[in-house]
Amino acid sequence: MQAYREEISVRGKSVLVDSVRVENKIVITSGKLLKIARIKDEWYEDVEDPEAIIEALKSTKPKPDIFTFWQRLPETKPRYTYYVEMESIAALPITGFDHWWEKQVSTETRRNVKKADKKGVSVKLAIFDDDFIKGMTDIFNETPIRQGKHFWHYGKDYETVKREFSRFLYREDLIGAYYNDELIGFMFLSHAGKYALTGQIISKVQHRDKAPNNALIAKAVDICNGKQIPYLVYFYWSDDTLAEFKRRNGFEKTELPRYYIPLTFKGKLMLKLKLHHGVIGIIPDKLISHLKDLRKIFYTIINTIGSKWQKNSN
Repeated sequence: MQAYREEISVRGKSVLVDSVRVENKIVITSGKLLKIARIKDEWYEDVEDPEAIIEALKSTKPKPDIFTFWQRLPETKPRYTYYVEMESIAALPITGFDHWWEKQVSTETRRNVKKADKKGVSVKLAIFDDDFIKGMTDIFNETPIRQGKHFWHYGKDYETVKREFSRFLYREDLIGAYYNDELIGFMFLSHAGKYALTGQIISKVQHRDKAPNNALIAKAVDICNGKQIPYLVYFYWSDDTLAEFKRRNGFEKTELPRYYIPLTFKGKLMLKLKLHHGVIGIIPDKLISHLKDLRKIFYTIINTIGSKWQKNSN
C-alpha cells in the first residue's frame, strides 16, 4: 500500500504528512526519527477493528514504526491487550444546565458568568460570515503572546483565517461573545458524536474583565444540554493555569486508554526504552513545569520590549 501526502494543521501551520486510507479512515504518519501513525480524526472516529489497520500499515510504504490509537469517551477501561498508557483529557459530564450551574462549577465561575451579563456581553450562535471572520482576525492579531507562549494564529490575515477555519463547519456550531456589537470572543463547538469539543475558544485580552470565556462555556453547556450531548470536552488535561480554568468550569481530569503497537524493530526498541514520546517523555514533570515557567517569563519580556519599541516608534 503506497502512502500519499495529506495536509494537516500543526501548531497553527499547514504541513503535509504521509497518509493512507484504511477501513474508511485516514491514517497519518508524523515524526522524523520515529514514525508514528494515528487516525487523522481520532477525536471524531472510533477504531472498531485495530487489527485490520495494523495489518494494512505493515504493508505500507514507507512503513510507520508505531501505530497508536485510543478509546474515545465514554469508554475509559482498556478493551485490548496491546501496550497501553492512560491519556488525560478534560471532560465535563452534562446532565442538565441547572445541575452544571448549581453543582459542578465554582462560585467564581457563577460570579463571572453573571458579570459578563451585567457588563453587557451578549453570547449567541453566530454565522461564519465576513463580519465574524474579521472579528476573529482582530482577536488573533491582538497580541503575539497567549498563555505564556507564542500564539500560533498571530499574524494571520483575513483570507488565511477564512480558509483555515471554514474546513469543518459541517460539524461545528459557532458561538460568539459580543460587546457593543463587537466580537470580543468566540468558540467553535465541534460535534464528535459521543461528545462535543470546545474547539477554538479565545477572547480579547482587553475585554478579559468581562469574563467572555466563562460566558462562552456556559452557552456551550446550554447547547449540549439541549442536544442531549452527554459530555463537553476541553481537549487535553494539563497542570497549568488553563487547567484551573477548566476545573472551575466543571471539567474533570478523565483518563482514556491509548495503545501503542510497534510495527518495526525500531518501533519495538523505542517503545521498550520509553522513547516513543521523544526526549520530552523522559524529562521529569517538575522540570517540564520549570521550563514552561521560564518560557513564560521569556515571552513576557520579549512582548514587553516589543510593546515599548512600538510605542516609541509611533
